[in-house]
This record gives sequence, C-alpha cells and structure tokens, in this order.
Amino acid sequence: MAEETKPAAAAAPVPESEVVVVSETTAPEPVKVEETSSTKEEVVVVAAETESEKPKEGEEVKIDQSVSFKEESNIVADLEDPEKKALDEFKALIQEALNKHEFTKPPPPPKVEEKKAEVVEEKKAEEKTEEVTAEAETSAPKEPETTTEAVKEEEKTETTTTSETTPEAVKEEEKPEPSVVAEVAAKVVEEVAAVVEEVSDKKAIEESIVKSEPEPESSTTPDPATVVVESVVVETITEVPITEEEQVPPPPPEEVSIYGIPLLADERSDVILLKFLRARDFNVKQALTMLKNVVQWRKETKIEELLEEDLGNEFEKAVYMDGCDKEGHPVCYNVFGELSNKDLEKFLKWRIQFLEKSIRKLDYAPGGICTLVQVNDLKNARGPFQEIRAAIKHVALLQDNYPEFVAKQIFINVPWWYLAVNRMMSPFLSQRTKSKFVFAGPSKTTDTLCKYIAPERLAVAYGGAYKEGEHEFSTADSVTEITIKPATKQTVEFPATEASTLVWELRVVGWEVSYGAEFVPEAEDGYTVIVSKTRKLTPADEAVVCTSFKIGEPGKIILTIDNQTSKKKKLLYRSKTKSSSD
Repeated sequence: MAEETKPAAAAAPVPESEVVVVSETTAPEPVKVEETSSTKEEVVVVAAETESEKPKEGEEVKIDQSVSFKEESNIVADLEDPEKKALDEFKALIQEALNKHEFTKPPPPPKVEEKKAEVVEEKKAEEKTEEVTAEAETSAPKEPETTTEAVKEEEKTETTTTSETTPEAVKEEEKPEPSVVAEVAAKVVEEVAAVVEEVSDKKAIEESIVKSEPEPESSTTPDPATVVVESVVVETITEVPITEEEQVPPPPPEEVSIYGIPLLADERSDVILLKFLRARDFNVKQALTMLKNVVQWRKETKIEELLEEDLGNEFEKAVYMDGCDKEGHPVCYNVFGELSNKDLEKFLKWRIQFLEKSIRKLDYAPGGICTLVQVNDLKNARGPFQEIRAAIKHVALLQDNYPEFVAKQIFINVPWWYLAVNRMMSPFLSQRTKSKFVFAGPSKTTDTLCKYIAPERLAVAYGGAYKEGEHEFSTADSVTEITIKPATKQTVEFPATEASTLVWELRVVGWEVSYGAEFVPEAEDGYTVIVSKTRKLTPADEAVVCTSFKIGEPGKIILTIDNQTSKKKKLLYRSKTKSSSD
C-alpha cells in the first residue's frame, strides 16, 4: 500500500524490485524505477556519513518523530465544500474518459481520409490515361477524305502506328491500368468500330463526336474513345460515396474496475476516488492522470490473472496479516529479516498478489475501514545498502498504484543504520506521508506497538499476550497494562469465590523482576497458600506465565512483582474464573 511521495527535483535514482515498506505520494508523476551505479555510490556516501553517528554500545538510536497523522473521513457529507466540488469534477472527467474509451482505447478504425486518397489516386491515373490518349490522337497525321473502306483502314493504321511509335503510349501500355477502365475502353473501341462502319465519311464521325461534346476545351478534335472513356470514368468515380465521418454508432462507455470495485458504481467508488484525490492533494487533473496510470499498470501486470496464480507459501513468514489495531485497521507485518537469501523478484510478485487480496477484504462503505496499519520489523535485517534499496524500490513500485491505503507505518527494532535509510527516503516523502511514520528502537518496540495495538491482539513475539493456538484466553479477553516504576514492588489482586478455578497469565516486558503468587483466604483464621514461589524471571524465561488455582473457600489471589532495576517495566496481565463444572 502506497505511501505517497512528493516531487523530488534531485531525487536519487530508484532501483527496480524488492518490496517491504509501502508508501503514498503527492507527486504528480510516478517515480521511474531504474538502478544505476549512482544509486550505490550515494548509498555508500550516506552510509559512511551515518557510520560517524553510530551510537556507542548499549546506546539506542534516536529518531525524531513527525506530527501524528489523523485519518480523514470517507463520508462525502463530511467533506469540505472545495473537496466536494473536486470529487464531482473528478467523477465528471472519469465519465467523459469512459465514454471516449480513454482507459482502454480500441484499435483505431480506417480513416476516411485514406479512402479519399485512394479514390483521388485512381482518378489521377485515369486522367493521365486520357491525356496520353488525346496526345496520341492529336499527333497522328490527317489524310484527305476517302471512302468508308479507306476510313476503316486508316483507323486501324492510326491505332497501330500510335501504339507502336508513341513513347508515351508505350510507357502507358507497360503500366497496368485499373480493370474497370480496361473493360470500358474495350467496349468503347467496339462501339467506335460499329459507328465507323455505319457512317459514310470521316466528316460524319466528327459531327457525331461534336454533338456528344458540345464545348471542347481545345481546338483539337478528341478521339471518340477518349470522350467515352472520360465520361465512364467520371461516372464510376462519382459513384463512390465520400463522407466526412464514418456512419458507425459510437460504442457504449467502457467498464473499468479497480481493486475489485467498478468506477462510478456507488458509494464505494467515491471512497476509492477520494484516495486518488487525497494522494494528489485534490488536484483533479493530476488525480485523473494517476488513475489512468494505475489502470494501465494493472493491465500490464495482469492483476486479475495474478490473483489466480499459486505462488506457494515461501514468503508467509516475511509478510502476513495478524489481527487489528485499536481502531479496527487490519495489521500487516513485514519482516525484513525473513528475506535473507530469497529471490526478491519472485517475492515482489508474491507481495503484489498478497496486497491485492488483502485490500479487497477491506470495507469500502462510507465510514468503513478501508486502510491498513503496516508494521515493518527491521530486526536481523541485512544491512544499510540492502534495506535502502528495498525501501526505495517498494516506494517506487507502489506509491502510485495503491494510494492512501496505509493509516500508519510503524517501524520497529530500528537499528542505528536506519538513519541512512531515513535520510535517503526523506526527499521522496511529503509531510503527509511522514506524519504516518512511527519509529521505535529495540527497547521501545513493545511500548510503541501497545500504543496502537491492544496487548491481547499483539503477538507474544512483539511483547503482547496473543499466542496462536491459545485455549485459555482469546483476543476477547482484555489485558490490563501497568507501568512498574524502578526499584518498586507492584501487587495485583484477583478476587476468588468458592467452588471455582481462577486462571491468570502475566508477562513483564524484558522481565528482570522477581515474581510470586499466593492465595489469601477471606476467613481470619484461614491459612495463606503459596501458589507460585517467588523467583527471578529473565528474558530467557518463558515470555508469558500462565497459572491456575482451584479455590476451596472465598478469598483472593495476590501477585507480587518486584522491580529492583533502574528502569521502568511494563506489566501485562489478565484473568478469568472457571466454574468447577468446566
């Protein structure tokens, strides 16, 4: 899910694969992903500068936090007037683009101009033929009037002589003519021969020709065959209709869906469109360009086909969904350390498929949860150069294709060298994007996660109380958090009733405390029962301590946690009472 980046005038070139961190952008144009040698050089320079900032052993890296991001409403009625106006304008432009098939343009139809050109070329060829014929007739020598037989002989002689001696005629004879003209010319010759047989002299022939052509353009008498050919050719050409536009009905508006939701379908579409508008700071034209680019990218990537592919479970430990945050956003975990020695190009394809499936499960109804929380674990990550490349490549790929799908970006177990990554990423990021980022070093990881994710929904591995396959407790059983001050004792009491079993679990993040539990009866003459003998617990011990005690008489369970260290500790605990029949 893409956090957005702002335009970077002097941005470093961005490599092309490897994905883990997601971001969103307000840049008008997508970042083009290309890996060059300058990328490595710049990374090395930044890493070298950061080496001097490396903290001393035992000292934790400090990263300045940005102003916290507050997610906006997706209900149209809650928008400000300029935002409503921008949404309406955006929808109008999209409808126009759909009508014109601008998202997926079909192959262009044959142009009318091309047909016109073909007709004009044919007409020019016919005119050239007429000129050659007229020239040949004009250049032929005239003889005195003779008898009809002489005229016949003379006509045959002139035709033969012209076709054999005239260079233009020879050239024209070698050039193939259109079949229609050839057939018409042959018929004309036959008709001329018949006319010649019926008339008595050449003068009658000329008078007949003059009547058929009352206004000759020149003083030279044209050949009868030429006149007839010209008339037929003109008639043939005029029969071809030439229209300014194709008389074809316009195609219906195209149908385009994105993230499984049709554009301009219903209120869910408005939620999607608002993501694009916010990614471009409500610049409608830039948002439309972004939307078209996303549709094109999805076609080139073949998203719908990718969803059906079986890509295996090789990367399930690197990226997975687990629970929700306190506001109900699904939480996606990206574990950098699990990508060592992996095929990152294959992972990129797997990551896109995983992301697409995840966002299709979101609620796009107005007021619904339509964003995710990303937790990016940098523990055991491979080092500065690889992580800079991975982070930047992910931004380059997803920033313009999954806008505004992240509510919060939480980076945990941040090592000292991540300062280099942060410095490299900063020029690409807008203030809006930076406000979604939260950073936590190893000692602050659990505290930071518990700020956004309830402990009962947070995995034990990250300092929470959730254990996969847990039978005693579930995410419905809330966890209480208490901060134990340095060098102090903290007690927790659970009331107990007769004929029941009390079950409780607790953990102290980082441990290094002493823990004990006892049952104190309500009766004054009762005896205190040691449930758990006081002992010191270290990080090497079990993360969560779970204990149960069967109650024989009314009383209470008292837990004692003794923190003798100089650091404050976070205590998490919960309990439940089970009847004796359970």
